[in-house]
Amino acid sequence: MAGQSALVVSAHAADFVWRAGGAIALHASKGYAVTIVCLSYGERGESAKLWKQDGMTLERVKDARRKEAEAAAKALNAHDIEFFDLGDYPLVAGPEAKERLVDTMRRVQPSFLLSHSKADPYNSDHPYATQVTLECRSTAQAWGHKPGEKVLGAPQLYLFEPHQTEQCDWRPDTLLDITDVWEQKWAAIQCMEGQEHLWSYYTNVGENRANQFRRNSGGQAGGRAAKYAEAFQSIFPRTVDEL
Repeated sequence: MAGQSALVVSAHAADFVWRAGGAIALHASKGYAVTIVCLSYGERGESAKLWKQDGMTLERVKDARRKEAEAAAKALNAHDIEFFDLGDYPLVAGPEAKERLVDTMRRVQPSFLLSHSKADPYNSDHPYATQVTLECRSTAQAWGHKPGEKVLGAPQLYLFEPHQTEQCDWRPDTLLDITDVWEQKWAAIQCMEGQEHLWSYYTNVGENRANQFRRNSGGQAGGRAAKYAEAFQSIFPRTVDEL
C-alpha cells in the first residue's frame, strides 16, 4: 500500500534473504518502503566458504558480505539497507546500537516488523536479534524517550522461519503467497555466494510452505494455487473487526 513502510531486523547479512526475501519483494511491489537493518555481516560464523580461500581476512569477508547483501536488497526492491557492523558469534548490541535502532524505528514508522524466532539453540545471534528488536520497539513507543519526536505505534512483529523449526519453539500462524515475486527472491538468493549450500534448501522451504498455503486457503475445495510461500509467527494479538 502506497505510503506504508516495513522494517526487517536481520542478525546477519543473509538472513533477510532466505527467510523474508519474498515478503520484502511482495510488499515493495505494493508500494511499501521496506528498510532492512543488518546487525552484522555474519563475517565470523556464516561465511565459511569465504574463509576457506587462501589469504582471507576479516575485512575482506565483511566487504564481500556487504556487497552480497546490497545486491540482494536491490533485487528485492528494498527501499534501504543499513549495516550496523556489530560483529557476530556472538552478536552484541550496546547502548549506542540500540539507540540507533530506536531512531531507525521512529524514522521508518513501520506498519510491521520482521525478525528471527525467539529461540534457536543452533545460533544464539538469531534470538538475540529479536530480543533487541523487542526492547527497541518498547523504547521507540515511549513518549518520554526523546520527547517531541514522533513515537512508534504498535507494529506487529512477525518472526520469520528458522532453519530447524522444531528445535526453535517456532509455530507459524501466517502464510504469505510469494509466487508473484519468487523470481526476485531467487535472484536475491543467488547473490549470497558465500552460502551457496542454502540455495536449494530455501527453495524447498518455499515450495513446502506453498503446499501448506494451498491447503489452508481451501485445499481440494478450491485453495489458491500458490507455488511459493513464506511462513511467519506473529507475536502480538491482531485487532480485527471480523474473522
